[in-house]
Amino acid sequence: MVLSILVVLSDLYARRVPNAWLMAAMLLSVIVPIIEAPHGKMPSCWPSLWGLGVGLVVMLPFYAVGWMGAGDVKLFAVLGLLLGVRCLPPIWLAASALTALHTAVMVLLRVPRLANASMPMFLRMRICDLPWWRRMLRSRRGRAGQPYAAYLGIATIITVSHPGLASWSFP
Repeated sequence: MVLSILVVLSDLYARRVPNAWLMAAMLLSVIVPIIEAPHGKMPSCWPSLWGLGVGLVVMLPFYAVGWMGAGDVKLFAVLGLLLGVRCLPPIWLAASALTALHTAVMVLLRVPRLANASMPMFLRMRICDLPWWRRMLRSRRGRAGQPYAAYLGIATIITVSHPGLASWSFP
């Protein structure tokens, strides 16, 4: 949950997923069960190498054709490691639905007649003139595109909060 919250905030603001966060999550997923083992506890959950591999293989082609950033791919693989392969389909579907919704809103806002008609007069100021918007754009350093990692984070929070969503059965 902590990783997802951090990724959502970072990707929305700077379109960035820090590698250090992903590496820390991976290391913790290996270290915690090892620390628990000598104390007579069975490891509560071992990292899912199968989930890591599936997450990486599924998203890598999208990166290869330029449709997705490397941070998105790495995050999906780490989510597979942390949560297992069964959690990946609902996370992927929800994140893709959020991305489609984002795209539809952006397309509608670019149609001048719809954009101007749907906003009340007091909200018609240019958002790009606001100081916080300019700071955010500077922090992105030219990185553009959909915040897919943020949507993966939101989908992960939903999936983890509702365990029934991840009870998919595979043949």
